[in-house]
Amino acid sequence: MSTAQFELTAEPRSDLGKGASRRLRREGKVPAILYGSHQEPTSIMLSANELSKSLKHEAFYNHILNVQLEGKTERAVLKDLQRHPYKPTILHVDLQRINESEKLHMHIPLHFINEDTCVGVKLGGGSISHQTSEVEIHCLPKDLPEYIEVDMVEAEIGTTLHLSDLNLPEGVIIPGLVKGEESDLPVASVQKRGGGSDEDEEGGEATEEAAAE
Repeated sequence: MSTAQFELTAEPRSDLGKGASRRLRREGKVPAILYGSHQEPTSIMLSANELSKSLKHEAFYNHILNVQLEGKTERAVLKDLQRHPYKPTILHVDLQRINESEKLHMHIPLHFINEDTCVGVKLGGGSISHQTSEVEIHCLPKDLPEYIEVDMVEAEIGTTLHLSDLNLPEGVIIPGLVKGEESDLPVASVQKRGGGSDEDEEGGEATEEAAAE
């Protein structure tokens, strides 16, 4: 796991409303709010340039951030990001303060590894299909992972990996997950190229034989 550190410089914001937000954006600022941890929400503004640089890093979206505000450091996570529908502009940011004793609900990316040495691909000639690219987790801030690895090396043709197959870090759970139930969603599968299964091929052969008769 990465030990990347992200720091944002914030300034208090008292001029609220759509007009004020537009003025801020013209000045290279992004309106934001800092909330949570049983404290009053604080309206702030961030540097658009600094924020854009941070957003280029995948880890920024699910990492503990250090927010410098009026000489104090607030620890927070990114909870929402509003982008302009067609311009490369960030409209608003929601930051949630963290409390070291309170668990976080976060969406964490999945990193699929060993796909090129996967048994079903290398020996079976199959292909890997991803059903999801992230997973919702519940953990204390100290246990927050940057990503979760999905090791595909032993997956054979016809194998489907589910959420219950993930190797979760200590202290991390997937809320509501019950192995084998509807909550146990598929993550990735290895299929024959062309998408046909053995049963499909057998059914096709039987049809051809019937037609020949």
